[in-house]
Amino acid sequence: MARFEFIQWLADWLVARKRFEFLWDTGNETKNLQKHRVTITEAEQVFQNIDCLAPLGIQIDPKPDEPRFGALGMTLLGRMLAVSFTVRAGKIRIISIRPMSAKERRIYGKIREK
Repeated sequence: MARFEFIQWLADWLVARKRFEFLWDTGNETKNLQKHRVTITEAEQVFQNIDCLAPLGIQIDPKPDEPRFGALGMTLLGRMLAVSFTVRAGKIRIISIRPMSAKERRIYGKIREK
């Protein structure tokens, strides 16, 4: 599992956004559906449901080629998802999105309590 270091500017940037734009290509459009049964609509809802989004920060291990970020959140129907993404030209490019593990659900619960 990747490790993240919290960075305040990411949390501030996500909360300040009124609307998110996404970068999708054929590979990441279908990969998450096939591998994790998460649709594009659900992936985008994690960011649109900003009150339930919990940024984890920047990925520090394993070290990616470009800045990669992590967050935990929920779809509008309450599906709990873990997302790894990058930001390109102000747009979110989702690298991976999947159901939260039991450990991530505990972390998410602690973050949401604050």
